[in-house]
Amino acid sequence: MNSPLYIRDVALTSPVSGESYLSQIPAVQYLKENKRLSFTSPITFFVGENGTGKSTLLEAIAIAYGFNAEGGTKNFQFSTNNSHSELYKHLTLLKAAFSKDGFFLRAESFYNVASYVDEVSAIASYGGTSLHDQSHGESFLALVQNRFKGNGMYILDEPEAALSPLRLLTLMAEIDFLVKNNSQFIIATHSPILMTFPDAEILEFSKNGIQSVSYKETEHYQITRSFLDNPEKMLKHLLNP
Repeated sequence: MNSPLYIRDVALTSPVSGESYLSQIPAVQYLKENKRLSFTSPITFFVGENGTGKSTLLEAIAIAYGFNAEGGTKNFQFSTNNSHSELYKHLTLLKAAFSKDGFFLRAESFYNVASYVDEVSAIASYGGTSLHDQSHGESFLALVQNRFKGNGMYILDEPEAALSPLRLLTLMAEIDFLVKNNSQFIIATHSPILMTFPDAEILEFSKNGIQSVSYKETEHYQITRSFLDNPEKMLKHLLNP
């Protein structure tokens, strides 16, 4: 992959108060100790258990880059719930190039993004049909296929949430096309399918910090494979007889 890295490093450049809940998040503790997180591939996955700071850091990176906290482009000017953290105020993004396009997609507030698109009469840029008039999965793909133009910085938080396995493969094809057109992706995901993307860097978040791992080293792969190889055995341990 020879796409430019619009975001090369994320650095913690001002201290997070010890009284803030942010100081207890493993990803923040990692940045505090290591000063920065570097990206080496145009596709980077944030993976790991709930509570390790994947989405918190992803959100902070997106806001620091200039995106609306609830999702959208840098031009989206709406707020329905100021629930985002203050972490972005403590970050500095080191950039190697400037993107011409970009979008922050987060599954949990996609409804609000779709409403804003209707409100500002921007439906034509998203395929010509209101995102609200499509299924959740169809609207996700309509966004990627029509609004993502390439030469862009795209930050996605759990894009698999609305997609069937088949549609997830379609998303992977779209990401491949965009990367080949000079785009960079940072994606927080729990999907073992999405993580298979060739040459992507997988950063695993845990209570011990953040480390680069191979696909088969991820807990997601190991648990999914163990379950699919012998679901009866695992269910016997999980479920009451």
